[in-house]
Amino acid sequence: MTTAHDEPARVLPTEPVLPAEVDVVVVGAGLMGASAAWAAARRGLSVVLLEQFDIGHAHGSSHGSARIVRRAYADPLYAGMTGLAFESWRELELDTGASLLRLTGGLDHGRGRAVPQIAAALSEVGVPYELLPAEEAERRWPGMRFSGDVIFHAQAGTVDAAATVAAASSRARELGAVLAPHTRLLRLRVEGGGEVTVQTDRGDVRASRVIVAAGAWVVDLLRDVLASASVALPPLAVTQQQIFHFARRAGVPEWPIAIQKDVLDIYSLPGGADGGPAGARKVAEHLADVTSSHPVTPSTRSGVVDDRARTRIVEYVERWLPGLVPEPFAEATCLYTTTPDEDFVLDRVGPVVVCSPCSGHGAKFAPLIGELTVDLASGVSTTPDGTLDPARARLLAQPRFTLGGHRAGTRVTASTAGVEGR
Repeated sequence: MTTAHDEPARVLPTEPVLPAEVDVVVVGAGLMGASAAWAAARRGLSVVLLEQFDIGHAHGSSHGSARIVRRAYADPLYAGMTGLAFESWRELELDTGASLLRLTGGLDHGRGRAVPQIAAALSEVGVPYELLPAEEAERRWPGMRFSGDVIFHAQAGTVDAAATVAAASSRARELGAVLAPHTRLLRLRVEGGGEVTVQTDRGDVRASRVIVAAGAWVVDLLRDVLASASVALPPLAVTQQQIFHFARRAGVPEWPIAIQKDVLDIYSLPGGADGGPAGARKVAEHLADVTSSHPVTPSTRSGVVDDRARTRIVEYVERWLPGLVPEPFAEATCLYTTTPDEDFVLDRVGPVVVCSPCSGHGAKFAPLIGELTVDLASGVSTTPDGTLDPARARLLAQPRFTLGGHRAGTRVTASTAGVEGR
């Protein structure tokens, strides 16, 4: 995430003329929307990517230089999806020439972290791992403290979210997509022939398909379309989360990304550019205060870091990460948009694709989700050369991410199934 003083990446200095008609309009140019525009343009589709702010803005959930990528999930569905996601990340890096991933390895521990279930899921999908007692982990990663058994796997690290948005949207433009920042969606009107008139404050565009990947704004933008189809989104909680950076003490090496769930659910990772040139550590709570705090909207969020959150994180660092200087800096906020079970929402209603994979753990899947939304829009899972992709087709064939699946409660809650965020 960027701090309030950082300048977000910007892609276009001016706004182009909107075409009258295209194959696909993508609404929202965050991680998911930019990835969807890239995936659609690669398949030769004509694309408009709408964004109400700058492309690369810091008002939502897709800014900043460091997010976690990992294979470790207690839920085999997500553990398997991460493998497909890594393939999509490499494809995005090759296609754009951008270096986005940085592998550091990953650590999971804590009484609530479901370490045995994570080990079982990694085994099921063929990911190597090590299971270590706390004392051995502390010798291996000096300056960290651990709770109970620790699971380590090598295929984990960070991804630069802001650079991903810039790379995917810029490559989509090179492939013919029209990028339209500072363009606000007013209404989606589904026509009798199944096409959609996309009404914006800069004019209308007629599209065969629309992908709405608007994060915290998705409820308002889809209200009329879903109501007319007599379907509904699952309850979505929008909350303001906060992150902090801490300098490493002299002689302390850089650690793997880490997730610990005990009294608090904490994640930490190398902070990237946001942490400064000395390689500070980013530390934050997952879903902090979601059950006790008042929900926010994009327009009512304060953008001010909560003093209580700062106190909790400093106390955590003092106890569990003594290799860090417990003085936070580069503080920032972002929005989480969360379903009750932390599952994604990926479905199509007529010509409109609903894409709301947030829940605090969607970033690592961004280019895969971009491909999946275009699969939904086109009705077929293919590679850019037209070859069928059976793995993606199998993902879309199962019901968990559908609107109907969310209504039916097709899975147990995240706390027991091990989605466990980030």
